[in-house]
This record gives sequence, structure tokens and C-alpha cells, in this order.
Amino acid sequence: MSLRLYYHPLASYCWKALIALYEAGVEFEPDLVDLQDPDARERFVRMTPLGKFPVLVDEAAGKGFPESSIIIEYLAMKFPAAAKLIPADKDLALRVRLSDRFYDLYVHEKMQKIVGDRMRAQADKDPSGVARALNELEIALSLVDRDMSEGGWATGLTFTMADCAAAPALYYANQVAPFGDRHAGAARYLERLMARPSFARVLAEADPFFDMFPKQ
Repeated sequence: MSLRLYYHPLASYCWKALIALYEAGVEFEPDLVDLQDPDARERFVRMTPLGKFPVLVDEAAGKGFPESSIIIEYLAMKFPAAAKLIPADKDLALRVRLSDRFYDLYVHEKMQKIVGDRMRAQADKDPSGVARALNELEIALSLVDRDMSEGGWATGLTFTMADCAAAPALYYANQVAPFGDRHAGAARYLERLMARPSFARVLAEADPFFDMFPKQ
């Protein structure tokens, strides 16, 4: 098999790449990397010095790609079934890429700041940084409420790379700062995402590992 994805089933940016792979029906070999294993960590860091998930390797082409958005761009370029994730129309493609950046930078990263702080020792916690992240997350979610109030997907009627980005960002954001009635639009959009077969599969595969997620 030509494609190999180095990943962890709880890593949120891995979810983004997995959703794209499942949406397109592209065959690949999943390679779960346990960073707690020193040997596995050493091999992974040798391949990608920053040690960040996910990494997609196309063994036939002799190419490797870090960064979930770049992985999806590569899939869309190489596999016809994945081309739908980035529209051929340049204006629509720009909207998809902008939405992808919004979910990664203003939802996903704020969520990760909160989760990361939960994993710190008490003396190393950053309450002011977490408070700032929560405030910025609230602003971002209010924009999701506004844009998703009438249903559909992130940039219209078609599921795209932007939705691949939104799914893990919103799922974990809802875990760290439950939407409740405050963000009804975001909550309904998340429900649609979770019902999508590609994301439902990712969640099912991650389920055995959820005990590792820091609840508080």
C-alpha cells in the first residue's frame, strides 16, 4: 500500500486527516505511534524532527507530508475521489481554505491551549493564558453560531476540507467548554458532523482511547 499515515487516534489534527481519507475512500496504512515508547518516539522524530502528528508518507512517490491541511491538499491533488474536498472554482476554494484556517487557528488552537494546561503540573499552569483562550474561543464560537444558523456545511452545501477541520475542533471544544444553549448553531453543526459516516468512524476508532483525555 502506497500511503502510510503516522498518527495517534486521540490527536485532533490526525482526526482531520482521517476524515479526509475516509471521505475520499483512499486506501492507506494507519501507523499508530506511541510517543510514550522511547524507541517509537525516536523513530518518529527522526522522520519529522518537530514530532508533530499527523504525517502522511506516499511510499511510491517517495514523498512525506506533515500538517493536516497540506495532507488534504495532497490528497485532493492526487486522488480524484478527494478532489471534492477543495472545489475547482478558485473563489470557492479560497473560501474553503479561509474556513479551514479559521477552525484551525481560532477554535482548534484555543481548545488545545486549554487541554494542554490540564496536562501541566500545578506549578506550571497558566490560568491567565487559559482565560484568554476561553475568551477567544467564545468569540470564535459566536461566529460559528452566526454562520451555521441555517444548517449546511462550513462553506455551503458540500462537505469540504473546512468541515474536516471543523469536526475535531468543535468536538474537543465542546468537551472543554460545553456549548449548551449558548452556542446552539455550533452545537447543531457538531451534531451534523458527528452523524457524517467519516467522522463517526473516526470517533468509533478513538473510543477505546478516550480515557486518556484529560477531563479537567
